[in-house]
Amino acid sequence: MYRIGIDVGGTFTDMVSVDDAGRVALAKAASTPGDPSLGVMDGIAALAAALGTPPARLLAETERIVHGTTVATNALLERKGARVGLLTTEGHRDVIEMREGLKPDRYNLRMAAPEPLVPRARRLGVRERLRADGGVAVRLDPRSLGRAVDRLRRDGVEAVAVCYLHAYRDGRHEAATAEALARALPGVYVSLSSLVLPQIKEYERVSTTVVNAYVGPALSRYLSRLRGRLAEAGYGGPVLIMQSHGGVVPIDEAVRLAAGAVLSGPAGGVAGSRYCARLLGTDDLIPFDMGGTSTDISLVVGGRAPLAADRGVAGHRVALPSLDIVSLGAGGGSIAWVDAGGILQVGPRSAGAEPGPACYGKGGRAATVTDANLVLGYLDAGNFLGGRTRLDSAAAGRAVDQLAARLGTDRMAAAAGVHAVVNTRMAEGIRLVSVRRGVDPRRFALLAFGGAAGLHATDVARQLDIGRVVVPRMAALLSAWGMLATDLRFEAVRTHLGDVKRVSASALCRVFAGMEAEGRRRLGPTFRGGVRIERAVDMRYGEQVFEVTVPLDGVDPAAPDLMAQVVERFHRRHEELYTYSLPDQEPVLVNARLAVVGELPALPEEPPLPPRSAAGPASRRQVHLGRWVEAPVYDLDALAAGQAVPGPAVVETATTTVLLRPRDRAVVTPLGWLDVTVT
Repeated sequence: MYRIGIDVGGTFTDMVSVDDAGRVALAKAASTPGDPSLGVMDGIAALAAALGTPPARLLAETERIVHGTTVATNALLERKGARVGLLTTEGHRDVIEMREGLKPDRYNLRMAAPEPLVPRARRLGVRERLRADGGVAVRLDPRSLGRAVDRLRRDGVEAVAVCYLHAYRDGRHEAATAEALARALPGVYVSLSSLVLPQIKEYERVSTTVVNAYVGPALSRYLSRLRGRLAEAGYGGPVLIMQSHGGVVPIDEAVRLAAGAVLSGPAGGVAGSRYCARLLGTDDLIPFDMGGTSTDISLVVGGRAPLAADRGVAGHRVALPSLDIVSLGAGGGSIAWVDAGGILQVGPRSAGAEPGPACYGKGGRAATVTDANLVLGYLDAGNFLGGRTRLDSAAAGRAVDQLAARLGTDRMAAAAGVHAVVNTRMAEGIRLVSVRRGVDPRRFALLAFGGAAGLHATDVARQLDIGRVVVPRMAALLSAWGMLATDLRFEAVRTHLGDVKRVSASALCRVFAGMEAEGRRRLGPTFRGGVRIERAVDMRYGEQVFEVTVPLDGVDPAAPDLMAQVVERFHRRHEELYTYSLPDQEPVLVNARLAVVGELPALPEEPPLPPRSAAGPASRRQVHLGRWVEAPVYDLDALAAGQAVPGPAVVETATTTVLLRPRDRAVVTPLGWLDVTVT
């Protein structure tokens, strides 16, 4: 039986299968932005061809499919989501526009505030009011609600977000509103804050609920089409969707909580990185995922990837738990341009899959990172994607020449400049997730994956004094592969506000027990795997306006000194993050968090490379490393375990290329990965 991982990116759709013996097969297909499900089916056909079996047979012998999708992400980034209406407590419809009173760059006086996803005309107040303790101050007025619903029907909304004041305490008014909407607007997507994010802080709750409604219809349509196409092709097993928190959920749950998929694709890379850490026997990695459109950077510390609950995506707050990932508009398809000051810039605009870089020969004219790498000799024009695609060197040269003319320099200097600028941008992204958070990147290994990472990883590592770079054999498709090493995961949060001295251990345990019961129910009655419970709390000192998430791993909820342990952990965590703690102050407990993890069967380990003799270079090629150098070109799939490859050299596979600079030295691991020492 097979397990298939699917990662739909902006340029390529990546496919990975793993069989019961751990054997891995890889395939790529061009993404189809108009209908990503078509690219998925093309990818399945390519994967079947790589395995030498018909697509129908492959799907019939597949026990599960795990899918990371950019549909929700793109709907938000491109503002192509649903026509949304917002129902709020009367007098509170402008919370989404007032935000927190701050702009993304609070010191930029000329920066306009982000435009709300719901215009004011479709933000309607309803007469009702709950008190902060959940008591009813004003009962839900059916006439007020009816007028608001009629208005939304006339406006032709596709989705409705409902976010009443203090609904995190009691969702009865929101539930009644959902019933009215179902009667008056059948088929309209409804998003309730009491179900999406039942926690304190109005702006975070409203924003997350609106984002959920905005991306929900697009995600629902796409997953419905995908499920239908897979069924027609002969697949009858489960389709699990990668979530921003690093776990997977069934399609129906993904549609219900669509905002949980806004970082679906990058999360697969982090999941794969955690698995790589176990295989490499190291606890600390910097995942460095450079694809065609963007670069995603995160941390794996102690074998775990930290979660955050305050992410901003495209200027909009999504307060659901998500992996702490920094995304940069720096990928192989990122366009190089010259700003008004004559300074070379790279990204964030990308050539995407259509038309793609100039060298793709699909009509692109702007110079991209891929074009620059081709001009520099780092890529083989005749052996791109294993020879399935031929790159147009002349078109790449013309595009770089146009850039050079604007810079007042020559072709090679312009291409080298593009390469250097994008490397510097990515190094700064790593500093953002490490140095600026009190973590020294020099004690980490850089895990380079994504189709373009291998050409840039050692340069980026050198800028940060990182001495080790690891490039997995399936680097270009690691996100898809990593999704197969995930578990079912259901996150829950409940506000339980109060000074710690006034919060009893029994009350906190009751909150955790309620969330655990909800999570186990979502696993479903047919789930037979192991279940793991992860607990945490959000806490702060009394005068602070932000919370610190405190994991409670290893803490027994039944312990008689539970609250004392919680307080001690909070002080310790605050000091880790901010270099100080205030043990003489009584902290405040704000939210309880719990994850129910349904453990899926472990991914079979890939068998090691068979014994074979060391392989020599497959060819030689001129590469530009400040000057033209004739470098040996190796086929990674032909190299023997333990074989050393000194730089300068180029190591190629069907899906990626790795550049070794002078003084770099790579050693092939037993699994066929490259372990590079950078000096």
